[in-house]
Amino acid sequence: MSIFNWKPNPFSRSLNAHDPSKKRVLLVASEGMPFMKTGGLAHVVSYLPSALLKLGCDVRVVLPCYRAVSSEKYKLKAEVRDLAVPMGMGDLHTDILSTQLDTHLTVYFVHNDRYFDRDGFYGTPEGDYHDNAERFAFFSRAVLEMFKALDWFPHILHLNDWQTGLIPAYLKTLYREIPPYERIRTLFSIHNMAYQGLFPKYVLPMTGIPWEEFRTDRLEFYDQVNYLKAGLVYSDVLCTVSQTYAQEIQTEEFGHGLQGVLKNRSADLHGILNGIDYSEWNPATDKGIPAQYTMKNHHHKIESKRKLVGEQNLEFNPQIPVIGIVSRLTDQNGFDLIADVMKELLEMDVQVVVMGTGESRYHGLLQEWQGRVPKKLAINLKVDPRLARLLYAGSDLFLMPSRFEPCGMRQMIAMKYGTVPVVRKTGGLSDSVENLSPDGLKGTGFVFDQYRSDALLGTLRRALEAYHQSKLWSDLVERAMRQDFSWDATGRKYMELYGTMTRA
Repeated sequence: MSIFNWKPNPFSRSLNAHDPSKKRVLLVASEGMPFMKTGGLAHVVSYLPSALLKLGCDVRVVLPCYRAVSSEKYKLKAEVRDLAVPMGMGDLHTDILSTQLDTHLTVYFVHNDRYFDRDGFYGTPEGDYHDNAERFAFFSRAVLEMFKALDWFPHILHLNDWQTGLIPAYLKTLYREIPPYERIRTLFSIHNMAYQGLFPKYVLPMTGIPWEEFRTDRLEFYDQVNYLKAGLVYSDVLCTVSQTYAQEIQTEEFGHGLQGVLKNRSADLHGILNGIDYSEWNPATDKGIPAQYTMKNHHHKIESKRKLVGEQNLEFNPQIPVIGIVSRLTDQNGFDLIADVMKELLEMDVQVVVMGTGESRYHGLLQEWQGRVPKKLAINLKVDPRLARLLYAGSDLFLMPSRFEPCGMRQMIAMKYGTVPVVRKTGGLSDSVENLSPDGLKGTGFVFDQYRSDALLGTLRRALEAYHQSKLWSDLVERAMRQDFSWDATGRKYMELYGTMTRA
């Protein structure tokens, strides 16, 4: 069945009973909590729609139906049976399943065992699946084909990362003169430019997109097909996860070869910070820490510090600042800088607690340093959500000197818990942390600009000096805790952006 000879499916339930005054948005992604997660995208797909629902948006989500999505657990229902999806090699078929979360969010799933009944989402430990080009082309086309069968068309398709990049290309080519597809507007969100969906050019006929689109100003990228580039070229509006990252990806350092495309579309490129869920991350209600506290009585934070250092076999001393690190131990997260300054840092009157896993060389380095100064450095080479929570609450400073960070969430959590961040001026770190002013009256943390170990060390020294000025430090902690990085605030910004798109 193609879009040209579509007939109503007797298995579908009519979803056309909607409030015409509401903005209809379909968020399309390759992963989303609580169903599946590999990175920050899954958080966005979980929390942003809930915020949009509160603002009166008719928002829904569509995801691939991976093996991990249990039909029994999530009470999946069939909306459409045996929907034909036209591809270059002929029609393939899918079922469209759905569930409704406690937030009243409707989530659809594209169900096809050939493509999605696998242990992994994108690949195995040995590498990506060989047919990812085909899998996500099929997913993209299935999303567009399901609208008539559901009798529900969105005003806006909010697309995410390379796995959805072909959707705007389909809309601007195969669907461009078909009502009401020609009225759908597309917003393409970039979560990390490093992942692009690059495939040999021979995959193009499989997608069904005509060869004339294989041009340098469209799909072609060094004689390959680039799915991320498709999203950047064909979408109506572009967005990424912080204002600074929106500027950075237009440079050679961060653009990963697509900086020219992004420069050409700079007028359509926006940056909106992701949020955090304050029902999950809130020291006033957090039962996972020894004593709850707010901005007004943050001195109770000391109980978390006492428990943290006790568990880590360090000596408790309220006069000694604890520097916490929760991170992947990689160069991207600044561990080459941390390695360079570790000797000087541990010569200072501090305690450092690290939790995370990553590159083996950093595992070895941390173990070596802990052997030298076990009373100053505690390491936890694991991922432990309970300990992470205690680290956010029990540390005085939170170290996050990332080489690049499109958005970042850990610095936002740390600030909510009154743990002052030390960060590099990049991406979302730049947009969420304000450097402490020389007079100490403004700022929410400590920020250094150049990616150099001496810049990090100097900023750490400045932070430790501030820690011993009790009034300055208390005010700094209160300002950090006062910041609003809620998904509600993020949702309002997206609603404003959606409004400009539908008015255009």
